[in-house]
Amino acid sequence: MSKARVILTEHLDDEAIQWLSERVHLTRIPHNDTATLWQALAEADGLVIRTYTQVNEVLLAAAPHLRVIGRAGVGLDNVDLAACAARGVRVVFTPDANTQAVVEYVWALLFDALRPRRSLSPQDGAAAFHAYRKQLFGRQLDTMTLGILGMGRIGRRVAEVARAFGLRVLYNDLLSHDALGLSEATRHEAADKATLYQHSDILTLHTDGRSSNHHLLDASAFSQLPLHCTLLNAARGMLIDHEALCAWAERAQTHGGQAILDVHDPEPPPQDAPMWKHPNIRLLPHLASRTAQALAAMSWVVYDVVRVLAGEEPHYPAESSVVFD
Repeated sequence: MSKARVILTEHLDDEAIQWLSERVHLTRIPHNDTATLWQALAEADGLVIRTYTQVNEVLLAAAPHLRVIGRAGVGLDNVDLAACAARGVRVVFTPDANTQAVVEYVWALLFDALRPRRSLSPQDGAAAFHAYRKQLFGRQLDTMTLGILGMGRIGRRVAEVARAFGLRVLYNDLLSHDALGLSEATRHEAADKATLYQHSDILTLHTDGRSSNHHLLDASAFSQLPLHCTLLNAARGMLIDHEALCAWAERAQTHGGQAILDVHDPEPPPQDAPMWKHPNIRLLPHLASRTAQALAAMSWVVYDVVRVLAGEEPHYPAESSVVFD
């Protein structure tokens, strides 16, 4: 019996590639080599992607035999699930692969922002030593309120860490406290968006990329955000209206307000993006999930790809899952 034909368009862990190649006929084609990819898709049974391959009607039309798409990652913004379902193409993903990595990264960024520090050098004398002690002081977390917009897998873990540090936690989510499965013992407080914005000393975003979340933080939201707030976005760049952010950042600069953006729309941010002009906006190159463990875990989406090709039910089908980021 001939092996199924699978195309890989982006990077996977070497061990996962080896495992997959032993079970299918694997072809590696960069996602931006459109001509070669479209030609190979005509015979493909499976497709494994990460972030940059766009699965839409055009791609699906070029792949009449496609049975499964494996998204090595959590977000499904680059996959048209409805179009896949209409063509009978299963979509599988790795919903919990990067949760720990992102949560650790969120707190690393918050400590960078709220507890500034620097190392001494041999050239620093006594005067510099004492100057640093006067200049570098931060804000204590247990005096602050953390607002979480989106209480999925990552939002919940961020909240757990926050409670351990003694912060008050407010959250807003489309689902109710009971629907989210949060126990009363968590003591996290549900809030409407206005209350969340108005009372957050820190606001961290963990919502998905559905179209209704485009510019979720618009001028109205920023008008309610305290000028001393630390805003962190390690979810999706499209959640923030950049023009509104920059207007807020200008007002907030003298009050200690700051924004930390790990994700951008588009990526990378262009050289003329208005955020560069504001010293209290920090831009990072989308590093939240970049740990060896998370990248390897995402790569093992290949398990479910092979299960579907073998006629078995996948463990993590995207079309029947609530995508808690």
